[in-house]
Amino acid sequence: MPKLTFVFPDGKEQTYDAPNGISVLEVAHKNNIPLEGACEGSLACSTCHVIVSPEWYGKLKAATEDEEDMLDLAFGLTHTSRLGCQIMMSDALDGIKVTLPAATRNMMVDKK
Repeated sequence: MPKLTFVFPDGKEQTYDAPNGISVLEVAHKNNIPLEGACEGSLACSTCHVIVSPEWYGKLKAATEDEEDMLDLAFGLTHTSRLGCQIMMSDALDGIKVTLPAATRNMMVDKK
C-alpha cells in the first residue's frame, strides 16, 4: 500500500498508509490530520492546500484550470502548491511528502 508523509508546520513528520484511489485530503481526514477541506473536496475552496515536496511535484498530473483558480486564493502559495483533494494516491506516488501550510484562508465561512 502506498505511503504518504505529512510534514507539519513545526517540522514534525508522520507517515500513513494511503490506499490507491483516495485523495490526500481523504488520507488526512481518516488520520485526524488538520487539513480542513471546507468544501469536502468539491474544488470550491483552497483549505486543503498542501505544499508538495519538489521531488514529487513533477510526478503529479497537471493541475486543472479550476484547481489553479482555487490555489490563487490559498495562503502561503508556493510553486509546488496543490490542493489535497486533487492529488489521488497511487502506487506511483508511494512515499510522497506534503507539507501543511502554517495557515489557511477559508472563503466559505459566512461573514456576518
